[in-house]
Amino acid sequence: MLKAHAKYHLGQVVRHRKHPFRGVVFDVDAMFSNTEDWYAAIPEESRPSKDQPFYHLLAENDHSYYVAYVSEQNLMADDTGEPVDHPDLSDLFGEFEDGQYPLQFQLN
Repeated sequence: MLKAHAKYHLGQVVRHRKHPFRGVVFDVDAMFSNTEDWYAAIPEESRPSKDQPFYHLLAENDHSYYVAYVSEQNLMADDTGEPVDHPDLSDLFGEFEDGQYPLQFQLN
């Protein structure tokens, strides 16, 4: 049985190591759980291992807001202390405090 420990938690602000975006973690998969087409679209030299946590992010860059799916190896904690402006944040989280967003919904 695979045992994975997620480095980042729900409500934490993170940023991508290589691409200019940041976001808030709203879900975590213990290992890759997206489609094979999605995975194959990543250039082979940049393709992450599937056997690590993958994070669903409410993400933003300088031009747009979107949902991103990112491997743990490609993320780092965002220590700027700045909030994220994604318009869907209030559906899942409370107000930004102490560098993170508190959950505002019941987990199953």
